[in-house]
This record gives sequence, C-alpha cells and structure tokens, in this order.
Amino acid sequence: MAVAIGIGRFVYTPILPVMLESLAWSKAEAGLVASSNFLGYLIGALLAARPIAVSRQRRGLVAALLVSATTTLGMAFDSHITVLMGLRLLGGAASAFVIVLASTLVLARLSAAQRGNLSALHFAGVGVGIMLSAAVVSALRAVGAGWQAMWLWSGGMALLGTVLVTVLIPGQTVVEAAPPITSAAQSPRGLPMLIIAYGLFGFGYVITATFLVTSVRISAELRELEAWIWILFGFAAVPSVALWSWIAARIGTSMAFALACLAEALGVAVSVEWITVPGICLSAALLGGTFMGITALGLIAARQLSRADPQRAIGLMTASFAFGQMTGPTAAGYLFDSLGSLRVPSLVAAGALVVAASLAISANRVAVPEANE
Repeated sequence: MAVAIGIGRFVYTPILPVMLESLAWSKAEAGLVASSNFLGYLIGALLAARPIAVSRQRRGLVAALLVSATTTLGMAFDSHITVLMGLRLLGGAASAFVIVLASTLVLARLSAAQRGNLSALHFAGVGVGIMLSAAVVSALRAVGAGWQAMWLWSGGMALLGTVLVTVLIPGQTVVEAAPPITSAAQSPRGLPMLIIAYGLFGFGYVITATFLVTSVRISAELRELEAWIWILFGFAAVPSVALWSWIAARIGTSMAFALACLAEALGVAVSVEWITVPGICLSAALLGGTFMGITALGLIAARQLSRADPQRAIGLMTASFAFGQMTGPTAAGYLFDSLGSLRVPSLVAAGALVVAASLAISANRVAVPEANE
C-alpha cells in the first residue's frame, strides 16, 4: 500500500507544483495527467474484479507493484504530456490491482485469524508512503533539485519497497476459494448504494488532494507551508484507519463511513473558505485523517455485505471510486483556468461527500443484519 498508493498514486501531488513551474502546464493539463492515472485505476479495478486463480494472487500482486514502481521511475525520463499520461495510466492500473489483491489477501487472513483489528496496519501503509515520499520531495526541493530528480528518488523508493514485499510475502498465499456466486450474492441489499457512495467519495476527496500543494504555492501568504503541508496530510493518514475502526466498532461500519465523509466534506470546504495558515492546516489534517479511513471502512463494509465473493465486491467498489476520482481533477483544472480558483469545484466536491454520507446511512438501514455484525 505504501509503494503503490502512498508513493505511486500520491507523490504526484507534491511534485506537481515544480512540474507546473518548469513545464509551463495549465491547470487543465495537470488535471489531464492526474485523470489519466485515475482512468488506469478504473481499468485496473475492473480487471481485478474478475476471478483470479488463488495460485496467481501473489504473482499478480508482485507484478502490479513492479509496474507501479517502474512507471513512477519512468516519469523522470520524458516531459511530453502524452508520454506522462501513458505512464500514469499504467501506474494507475497497477495501483488498483495492488489495493484489490492486497486488501483481499490481508483482510481474508486477518478474518481467518480473528484479528480484524489489525487491518488498520495494512491501510496505514498509505500514510507512511505519503509521509516518506513527501519528506524526500521536500528535501530535494530545498536543495534545488528538479522534478526529474524527484521522480527518480520516488521511483527508487518504490522499487526498494517492491523488493521488500516480494521477500516478505509467503511463497504460498492461501485464500479460501469463494463458493459459486448466486444471483442473491451478486447484489446483496445495501451494496449498490454503498458502491455509489464510494464513487462520490472518490470525486469528493480528489480535487483537494490533487491541488492542495499547488494552491499553497500560488498564495504568498501560504507559500511557507509548501515544504511540509503534504507531510501533515500523510502524518494524519497514518493513525486514521485505527481511529475510524475504533469508531466503527462503536457505531457500526456504515455509520462510521458516513461520519468520516462529513468530516472530509468539512475539510474540503475549509480549503477554499478559510484560506489562512490555520485553515489550510485544518483542511490537510481533516482530509488526511479521513480519506484512508473512508477507504478502509468502505472496503470492509463491502466485504461484509458480499461474503460469497469479496474480491468482486472490493473490485466493484474500487472501480466506482476510480470513476469518481477520474472526473474530479480534469473538471477542476478547467474550472480553475476559467474562474481563477478552486472554490466552485471544491464546494461541489464537499456536496458530493455529504450525499455519500446519506447513501451510506441508507445502505446501513436496508442491509441484511449480518452486514452490521
């Protein structure tokens, strides 16, 4: 998760301001590169939702990590936007495979061992990857390094992480085969609404997550935050899954999902309505402190609602999320170039998160009783 999501997906955000300055991109072009990654994520999620032989899951996970790392490294070697979009497309597909396969394997093993509480450690890897890559990018920027060096170092870290994962994953990864899928198992009550809510979450968080550092850089008052605002985002993400899992144990997974969406909506709105040092710090903390919590809670809830075929449910959730986040950066980039700010798209994103919270609550009401256990 640290390699494919924390670095492979999110390192684009702290590097983006330097690329904008060096390559003279418009915000719309930056949004296109971001959206190509999310299109790849959507394609990868749809493919990963297909039945995969148990014997190939470890091999598929390692291969996806390798693709994620090499495409991250490859970003350093070309400045043509079409090439960069292609690399981000492949990297996005690989990261989707990683989150689907890794989450399926880890959650199944933890469930079998009755250690579901440890799922927070699995998802905390994203925050760790964000923090490490943000710290490296900040250090490189401090010494005047260019965007190519930032991608080289990030890709190098990802390759090292891939080697570690390959060594640490057991050679025989055993996951119980799913029973034959019945029509009831294909569409359990509550799951369709949860899938839509997950897509709205993808749209709701991604605009702020993509352009947060860029927004800080273009403001004279906030420029001092540039070196560490993304580190704060990652720092807040590390304990977030444990926090939201603790809340879910007390109010239920779907209700915790809804509460986290509302908290994130506040963070997105604050990023454009309270443009001060305290406001941007609060926005980064709220966004970092919720996005992985919502990710984990959504996947766990989907697994609870589709016990017969959890990999398919996780794949559909990931695809919905990918579709939502794919539309955000491009739309926001064009609106930014037209209106001169991210206020309108960010407030629309906050509204989407409120709707996602409402759908999660509705899904909780209609779900089968065992889904809330």
